[in-house]
Amino acid sequence: MLSGLDHLVVTVTDMGRAVDFYSRVLGLDVRYRDAQRVDLMLGDTALRLHQTDTDIAPISATPTPGSLDLCLRCQLPLDEFKQHLDALAIEVELGPVARQGASGPIESIYLRDPDGNLLEICRPAAR
Repeated sequence: MLSGLDHLVVTVTDMGRAVDFYSRVLGLDVRYRDAQRVDLMLGDTALRLHQTDTDIAPISATPTPGSLDLCLRCQLPLDEFKQHLDALAIEVELGPVARQGASGPIESIYLRDPDGNLLEICRPAAR
């Protein structure tokens, strides 16, 4: 019945700060939809930012900044991605560590966005 994910809403407290983080730190392309919605593109899927005080309806029952736990695939080797984070003074909370992904073993680095959302950055584990 379903074929994939179109977009995932991320509730943020400060739109500008979130756009800066996701574009500068994670390299996502930014598409401004309107004054209250910004899409951060991951291929043909969007992380859609909504600010906490949005007038958009409908929204989730309890839109809460910092409640997201999201795993994103990285094109770079994780040691190169970690060097990028180090250069930007972005703290790594954990990793690299072995984990299980949707399609098999992965290696992951964990960090947090400005609202405290947990971001897992992963690559397939070496075989």
